[in-house]
Amino acid sequence: MNGAADPVSAPRIWQVGALCRAVADFLDARLNPVAVRGEISGCSRPSSGHLYFSLKDPQGQLRCAMFRRAAGLLDFVPRDGDLVEVQGRLTVYEPRGDLQLVVESLRRAGQGAWYERFAQMKARLEAEGLFDAARKRPLPAMPRAIGLVTSTGAAALHDVATALGRRVPHIPVVLAPAPVQGPQAAGELVRALESLYREAESGRIDVILLVRGGGSIEDLWSFNEEAVARAVVRSPVPLVCGVGHETDFTIADFCADLRAPTPTAAAELVSRPRAELLNTLQAVDERLRSVIQRRLDTAAQRLDGAAARLGRPSTRLGQQQRTVAQLGDRLQHAVRMRLERARSELAGKETGRAAALARCLQRQHDLLNRAGLRLQLLDPKLVLQRGYALLTDEQGHVVSRAGQTRPGQALRATLAEGEVDLTVSRPRLL
Repeated sequence: MNGAADPVSAPRIWQVGALCRAVADFLDARLNPVAVRGEISGCSRPSSGHLYFSLKDPQGQLRCAMFRRAAGLLDFVPRDGDLVEVQGRLTVYEPRGDLQLVVESLRRAGQGAWYERFAQMKARLEAEGLFDAARKRPLPAMPRAIGLVTSTGAAALHDVATALGRRVPHIPVVLAPAPVQGPQAAGELVRALESLYREAESGRIDVILLVRGGGSIEDLWSFNEEAVARAVVRSPVPLVCGVGHETDFTIADFCADLRAPTPTAAAELVSRPRAELLNTLQAVDERLRSVIQRRLDTAAQRLDGAAARLGRPSTRLGQQQRTVAQLGDRLQHAVRMRLERARSELAGKETGRAAALARCLQRQHDLLNRAGLRLQLLDPKLVLQRGYALLTDEQGHVVSRAGQTRPGQALRATLAEGEVDLTVSRPRLL
């Protein structure tokens, strides 16, 4: 033998694209159309409106695509875990060489095994009271530190760190890393949570975030495990669960104090922006200043009114002195008029009545002297001239008792001539 290839048995050499098309033609001719029953996994619907998912059972998995025209006819929203029956055509997706089922119709065939496990777990834990709203706690407005449980390799860590760094860069974050997928993930999640609980009990953190990105129901199953659910309930501080996308729900979501639709939303729930806090503080400061100023203005007006009604002691003395002078003038005028009338009467009467007139004049003179003496006694300056003083405080109030004073208090003494400012050293009560 010369080692040359047998031309009869040598395989045909295909171009890759040509082979993919040949396989697709073979499938179309021999199998299509097909009907398949399986459980939906990894379901997604981008903005194009097409629907992409996998159908699986314990023995295998098949990629599926349902284009917008057919997907728009559905009367329900397919979700991971749904058990469905589909009809379509098998083909090969040539850019990747993947076997693919192009689905033309889809209907429910019951719930898948994963969802059945989820529903049973949810019903049992809900009956125990783990989901009760009464045990849910409000989030702290300004936490001293934030605990975080997620995988170090997950996109959720980047999303949370970015949101917290943008909104509250001054708040420290304590990371407890743990895998978020796989057979060991549930136990690692519980250990990570317990480590943060010790930090919380010592007062170092005030809130905890439990997060991961989206995925199929089996990808998220660690957050449906009973051990994780009970660990979430044991949290000594409020716990926010942000697992998956907006449409994903896990048992941990129901047990947490608050469920966030995404990891980024979870970070935003516990991080009121610093700028917003500063604006609130400034608004409160302005309102407080306004209220204080209004009260000061009102008090000043009341003080001015009281001062106007009370007046200063020196002003009172001046008013009394003017009153005494006016009374003296009026009395002197009355006496002069009386004397003039008496003289007029005397000029027209006999000399024999002169003695009576003299006595009358003497009586009037005596009356005048006594009235003058009484007027002098009414003059406050006579009291001050005897060494007494009129004491008033800073508001002009008269101080008549030692108990009205205090050490260091400023007083004003009004004397017979002038005023003296005084300072109380020590009141003495008699």
